[in-house]
Amino acid sequence: MEALRRLPSVGPRSAERLALHILKSGSDPARSLAESILEAGSVVRPCANCGFFSQEPLCDLCRDSTRISKLLCVVEQATDVLAFEKSGGFKGLYHVLGGCLSPLDEIGPEELNIPRLLKRIREESVEEVILGLNTDVKGETTTLYLAHEIHALGVRVTRLATGISVGGALEYADSATLGHALKDRKPI
Repeated sequence: MEALRRLPSVGPRSAERLALHILKSGSDPARSLAESILEAGSVVRPCANCGFFSQEPLCDLCRDSTRISKLLCVVEQATDVLAFEKSGGFKGLYHVLGGCLSPLDEIGPEELNIPRLLKRIREESVEEVILGLNTDVKGETTTLYLAHEIHALGVRVTRLATGISVGGALEYADSATLGHALKDRKPI
């Protein structure tokens, strides 16, 4: 249970239920799970180009010739790519930073995958970079820094729209969210 609790989003009750399920399932399913975890840890690596998960030097997305190579979406973590891919709405390529800028934590551009991003933009003739970062303080700091650096390369920079979520009720939205929704409004 202690080992399972170290996983993200697994609290004490979930860890207990998972541990009991593994024990009740017997040794074959437990062994299979353990072997799968060990194999994934030894064969899955960051893509050499974008930083997403891959068993090869380049991930499936970077090798996909049908994707729009001039459109690049920058995300904080590899798991963010999964969220975009589940939406089915993005057909460009990705770039995973591996975190956000945080001067207080001594995380600058060199500690992240930012130099590789700027190199990719120059070498791959990228026409638009979408900054798909979180809207927290670190995400906003990183967005502003990247926008400045990418504009200097003469490339169009956009960011994800912010505001009211689909199906959301206005009465439950905070003032910052409503402010962003008004600022980012578009014609219909």
